[in-house]
This record gives sequence, structure tokens and C-alpha cells, in this order.
Amino acid sequence: MARNERQEAAHARLEELSAEHQKLPGVDWGRMFGSTGLRVRGKIFAVAAHAGGLLIKVPEAHADALMESGVADRMVMGGVPRREWVLVPDDADDATWAEQLDAAYTYVDSITP
Repeated sequence: MARNERQEAAHARLEELSAEHQKLPGVDWGRMFGSTGLRVRGKIFAVAAHAGGLLIKVPEAHADALMESGVADRMVMGGVPRREWVLVPDDADDATWAEQLDAAYTYVDSITP
């Protein structure tokens, strides 16, 4: 699957799995990392990555645990790993994506005024 097709497929999956989040107050779509992602009160918490997969913002300790368990990889931008951003791959099941989407929403909601 071409890169653009992978991102489109990931975005469609994100749209489907986030249907309940989209009904919450303050949740809408916005631009970040050259993609459209879900945000709460203007802060992005989940994005369909360019190469596919679900890019989420979670607490650093949660990101560490996801990496250690093999569920996700740390996002690297400009050669620098990001503390709170991880990529859950396309091959993770819907339950994993949904669980991590919830974790990302909960975290960003808690730190966003």
C-alpha cells in the first residue's frame, strides 16, 4: 500500500474508532504533523501517521510501558525521540487502537485548560 493510501486507511480507522470521542465537548479535528488529527480544546491527542498507524500523545511513563511491551514505538522527529508521542502500528488490533486512543484523550484532556 502506498504511503498516502496507508495514511488514508489509518485516518478512516481513526474516524471510526473515535466516533464516541467526537461527541465529547471540546473535541474536533485539527492539523498537526501535516495531517488531520483529533484534538481537545485545541490540543492534538491522536493523528493518523503519514506512513500509517496511530500517533498518540500519552504520559511519558505510559509511552515507556507501550514501548517495553512492544505495543508502540516512540515517535522520532528530526532524529529526536519524543517523550510523549508514540506510534501504534497498523497491525495492532482495533481494541488496542481504541484503548490507546482513550488513554491519549484522557491525558490531553487532563493537561489542557
